[in-house]
Amino acid sequence: MPTPDYSVDIDLGEPPPELEDYARQHCGEDPSTKLQAIDELRDMIYERGECTPHRMDDEFLVKFLRARNFIPQRAHRLLVNYYQFKEENPELFDNVYPLDLQGIGDANIIAVPPYRGQDGRRLIIYRIGQWDPKTIPIEDMFKATILALELGMMEQRTQILGGVALFDLENIGTQHAWQCTPSIAAKIVKILVSCYPANTHAIHVINHTWLFDKMYNIFKPFLNNVMNSKIYFHGNDMTSLHKHIHRDHLPERYGGVWPDYPYTIWFESLRKNYHVAKEMVACGYKFREEEISADVVRKLKEDGIQLS
Repeated sequence: MPTPDYSVDIDLGEPPPELEDYARQHCGEDPSTKLQAIDELRDMIYERGECTPHRMDDEFLVKFLRARNFIPQRAHRLLVNYYQFKEENPELFDNVYPLDLQGIGDANIIAVPPYRGQDGRRLIIYRIGQWDPKTIPIEDMFKATILALELGMMEQRTQILGGVALFDLENIGTQHAWQCTPSIAAKIVKILVSCYPANTHAIHVINHTWLFDKMYNIFKPFLNNVMNSKIYFHGNDMTSLHKHIHRDHLPERYGGVWPDYPYTIWFESLRKNYHVAKEMVACGYKFREEEISADVVRKLKEDGIQLS
């Protein structure tokens, strides 16, 4: 069993020094002008008044800059889109208790492995065929995805490198196709492309059939050339997938070496990590006292933070 870079905790530390060149080249992040860009973005937020962020500190703003090549104007537009999306989709954000989404993890529909790819990127796996739309509404699928993004965006390394999505379409049927409406497709693209400071490095689609081709036609109008260039179709050919993601960084079911890890392993970070819980509450998420460790509850209360 491989062990490098395995952790069930959110990485809240500084990015490794070796990422500085990558951040400069791919995120436009220049240490000599970084603070200037952050100040420019902050001034823009105050002057234009198009959104009211729940945070205005450097650590929060820099993730939007990294997602838009450190161009303050583009980062500001992303920030506005982020809060506008929340306003336009209250059903995905109002009264959301993250630990109520455990059923999605138990059904192995969504998983974020506790190890990174060979390039240090996070991987999120969707096994759509495991999803029963009759018992799990599509809104919960969106909520779980957004929660995963919010947690991922707390990691500076993930902000810089971006993430990789793997869509396993084995056993998808007409009940899934009926869910794929133009409005749903538009919402998915907004989350992946224009409304969240989470760079999508690549999307890999495996085990797809003619039914998916019909569904994909609904997505095409919403995808630009850049996004299209990041999508790879592998069919049932795992060797094709391995050209992009090494076997040492995949579950056994995809020709890799790891077991399946449930989405819910990350809930321990919500339960036991004060900084993670604090940021989740600031984002609007709610928790019941019995869901969080006593130490975290005590610290949150000392800081005047309400869990629900």
